[in-house]
Amino acid sequence: MKLKDFFGMMKLGMILAIFATAACIMLAFVYAGTKTIIEQRQDAELIAAENELFPDAVSFKEIKNIVSPDPAVTIMLAHAALKNGEIIGAVLELSRASYSGPIMTMVGVNTDGFITGVKILEHSDTVGFGANAASSSYFVDREKGLTFYGQFAGKHVSHSFRVKDDIIAITASTITSTAVSASVKAAALAASAWFSGEEADVVSASEGAEK
Repeated sequence: MKLKDFFGMMKLGMILAIFATAACIMLAFVYAGTKTIIEQRQDAELIAAENELFPDAVSFKEIKNIVSPDPAVTIMLAHAALKNGEIIGAVLELSRASYSGPIMTMVGVNTDGFITGVKILEHSDTVGFGANAASSSYFVDREKGLTFYGQFAGKHVSHSFRVKDDIIAITASTITSTAVSASVKAAALAASAWFSGEEADVVSASEGAEK
């Protein structure tokens, strides 16, 4: 190989390396910016969902040391709902195995032990079957306009939350129905158990999620 050709290849290699480095730096900046936007959007969606379950709450603060009574149900996060400085309930995000994978559920529980509402956040269950758990157009009681997730609101922690007992199952989707019901029951029990020592386990106001 001639010396001229060698230096030409070296020059080309350096140019390609510079372009590759610049591209990586640009991608890193784009990723960082996109990650921030995604996190902000997720935070906004979380606050909106919590407000839906507790519309009277003024702020939400993280709860520490809250434990799921069901080993099959994992508490992903928990926030106390506050109004005028007083805790009026708790919002829990839970995960449990369902038919096609984990199903993520958000449950609101007030200090009297009643469910204020349930939201299905994520799932991978079959469309037309288990996916109906999150559908606003699927009714377990059409005459009452009652959705699957809507039937939990107003139930007390003392309910069994058992499918075919006090919970109407999704047609041909007993596994999904049971997964959600078990998550709601775990949320109700965990929140009720936590309320007795609530003050010691709430993160400081500066760490709370304000409306």
